[in-house]
Amino acid sequence: MCLGIPGQIVEITDAANCLAKVDVSGVRRVISVRLLEKDPPRAGEWVLVHVGFAMAKIDETEALLTLAAVKKLGETYTDEVSAFDSSAII
Repeated sequence: MCLGIPGQIVEITDAANCLAKVDVSGVRRVISVRLLEKDPPRAGEWVLVHVGFAMAKIDETEALLTLAAVKKLGETYTDEVSAFDSSAII
């Protein structure tokens, strides 16, 4: 199962190529924010991440509630964080 999981933007690593470092439950990876090009996220903002792409900006309350709900899924949550940890944009 693939989920969208909340992550917080740590920094914009390459604005020209729409890349940002995001923190998802302590795991940091560079993701694409190109789908949010019309309203790009800034450091500190939350996004919903799916397969290496920020799909939508979300507020902190929604992010924290979603993380709490996803953590209750147990193995599905740990699998998703594991998949995120092993992914990278090249």
